[in-house]
Amino acid sequence: MTNTRVSRGTEVPEFPVTRPDSRPFDPDETYTRLRAEAPVTPVSCPAGMDAWLVSRYDDIRSVLADPRMSSRGAGSMHMLPSYDMRDPLPGSMIQLDGEEHTRLRRLLIGEFTVRRMEALRPYIQKIADQQVDAMLAGSSADLVRDFALPIPSLVICELLGVPYDDHAAFQRDSEVLMGFEADAATRDAASRRLEHHLGELIEQRLVEPRDDLLSRLIARGNATERPLTVQELTALGVLLLVAGHETTANMMTLSTVALLQSPERRAALLGAPDAAGTAVEELLRYVSVIQFGLFRYATEDVTVGGTTVQAGEWVVAAIPSGNRDESVFAAPDTIDLGRQARRHLAFGFGAHQCIGQQLARIQLQVALTTLLRRVPGLRLARPLEPSEFKRNDIVYGLRSMPVVW
Repeated sequence: MTNTRVSRGTEVPEFPVTRPDSRPFDPDETYTRLRAEAPVTPVSCPAGMDAWLVSRYDDIRSVLADPRMSSRGAGSMHMLPSYDMRDPLPGSMIQLDGEEHTRLRRLLIGEFTVRRMEALRPYIQKIADQQVDAMLAGSSADLVRDFALPIPSLVICELLGVPYDDHAAFQRDSEVLMGFEADAATRDAASRRLEHHLGELIEQRLVEPRDDLLSRLIARGNATERPLTVQELTALGVLLLVAGHETTANMMTLSTVALLQSPERRAALLGAPDAAGTAVEELLRYVSVIQFGLFRYATEDVTVGGTTVQAGEWVVAAIPSGNRDESVFAAPDTIDLGRQARRHLAFGFGAHQCIGQQLARIQLQVALTTLLRRVPGLRLARPLEPSEFKRNDIVYGLRSMPVVW
């Protein structure tokens, strides 16, 4: 067992972020070597600190399930140019631990049960058909703009009670927050705009409740000894609005690219009533849109994969690497749409596992099957350029995807 304090220096390699241009779905090739030789290894992060990079599936699950691994750094990610350990803002559920996190999650979890999400399937199907109808009125489209972004945006706006007319503005701000190219002032401005917009909406719901998630969340909180504050409600609303469409939209476009590469994959997706569910799990594993992993902070000494991570040190759970772990998934760098891949880590693991995962699954199932069934001649209008991939964003995806049929 090693007991090495993470420290800066020339011996500490940089965080692996390079995807092969010829294989844009594959994470950095370094992960294959790390899983075999150094599954818990120090890396230098662009945020200015060193961290332990955890690359094996079992170790990643261990990190994400351990209450001694705090998620207070989760919202900053490790790729930001600077970071300080400010206390998380009230309501920042992904950055809160213990009872504070449990309190918020308990109030919200009832909105995302399998039963509630399945009840949305006809609505999602209607939206998907409408988007395909609009596409088929022409002979070409940008699948990001015309299909993948509108579907989850419409769904999350409907759930929250946010006017869809505002979607263009919140999509622009979401893109700023999910990337690393904007400076601090631009990011802060985008965050303030989203908070202001959701705050105004929440103030309205406090006076005039409606049949939407925000109104029910307010009522549920008021029934407890500690009602939710406007600040907490705003933070939760921003989280759901941003996370509720960014990850799903990017999964739709990348999954479509993967499916268009092979007629056999299209047939497998459409082959049986339950085929879509199995195929989507494999695509979630293979694509792994949370491309730089999840950040954690050790509050006590913790042993991970035989290495002692000391209190005060940072850890990155490399989700894309865990989803390509050869000890868990046979031939992990290939797509097998019949694979039983539900053990994947695309939604995280442990107490902070994605609360909206069932909604994402249904949207992907409906969107992909509808698109390929109704547009059988769908194909890329031209080969995708490396610059069109979001290689430096928290969520991997495409900025545009020109298609014809």
